[in-house]
Amino acid sequence: MKVCARLWAALGLSAVLAGCGVATVQSVKVPIPVECRVDVPVRPAMPTETLLPGVDLDRFSAAALAEIELREGYEGELRAALSECTESIQNARSRLEKLRAGL
Repeated sequence: MKVCARLWAALGLSAVLAGCGVATVQSVKVPIPVECRVDVPVRPAMPTETLLPGVDLDRFSAAALAEIELREGYEGELRAALSECTESIQNARSRLEKLRAGL
């Protein structure tokens, strides 16, 4: 009889202790930094920066028009680099969501 009582006491104690060890699962959303591995495009030399003071209007306007073309090309390179970095972040977020869905 004592053995049976001890067995029931041990079972009850182990059940109580097992209930204490169970932790609730809680998901926490934390932003994950993602390294951007894109080279920064080199800024071109702008034609109006190399002009000497007192240059005539025709040369200045030609240099300004050439500078507009250079700036548009440089801006396109910057946008491409930026989209490459933000695309990496979007890919990391989608991978994280897939991992969360699998758990």
